[in-house]
Amino acid sequence: MISVMETSEILKRVRQIEIKTRGLSNNIFAGEYHSAFKGRGMAFSEVREYQYGDDIRDIDWNVTARFNKPYVKVFEEERELTVMLLVDVSGSLNYGTVKQMKREMVAEIAATLAFSAIQNNDKIGVIFFSDRIEKFIPPKKGRKHILYIIRELLDFRPVSQRTEVKQAVEYLMQVIKRRCTAFLLSDFIDNTDFTTSLTVANRKHDIVAIQVYDRRLAELPDVGLMKVVDAESGLEHYIDTSSGKLRKAHRAWWTSRQTALVKLFTHSKVDYVSVRTDQDYVSALMALFAQRN
Repeated sequence: MISVMETSEILKRVRQIEIKTRGLSNNIFAGEYHSAFKGRGMAFSEVREYQYGDDIRDIDWNVTARFNKPYVKVFEEERELTVMLLVDVSGSLNYGTVKQMKREMVAEIAATLAFSAIQNNDKIGVIFFSDRIEKFIPPKKGRKHILYIIRELLDFRPVSQRTEVKQAVEYLMQVIKRRCTAFLLSDFIDNTDFTTSLTVANRKHDIVAIQVYDRRLAELPDVGLMKVVDAESGLEHYIDTSSGKLRKAHRAWWTSRQTALVKLFTHSKVDYVSVRTDQDYVSALMALFAQRN
């Protein structure tokens, strides 16, 4: 388990992430975020005189009666959103072999989305999950709220090390009653089936999945005997990575797992993107936003 950082180090790291991710949300994502994630619906704006081609269902009968000529209601998109971050804090996120740990990248992506949300005047909340609901931060606005979220992203210590995505999406359905946009951030190393739960939740909410993974999960290096530890169960064993047969079997396992995950998201009608810890998550998010426009 990761040791708790000293308070001064935490505050320094929070500030670093704030500077980096707020800059990204201000300079890169401003327009893309706004257009990619729509409001809850249409809100009444004003009335105007009826024009040929207007939908008669939009006629405001009270105003029409008052002025003795037909008037229609004008609606505009209701822009304010509630944005939820569903953040996996299980043991497998505490892993990274190249640039940074998966947990650190998840924290940066979550912070970037959070700053993009408040810049758009949206409320932002968080559900931390493992194979249980670890913590719920109700959606609010404001910089102070965002900084609290970032601190929790960096320093939160879960009770459990295991993963169960189903718990997170079902809890989202319980606590958020109105339609929201929910970003599901995980490595999706989950041996349980969450297809039905995700499908049902995505009918009510707009769920977007962001997978963060390390390249060593996709490709084992040829470095001879290696001790591997299952971060979620604690089990240790040695493998011989010089074996071409073993490396090939591992690649096949990863490819099969990814194929199944893509199939799950497609079946659930959930937009998704995969980001490797040694790659640029900015371009991945931009591609995701563009996909939704």
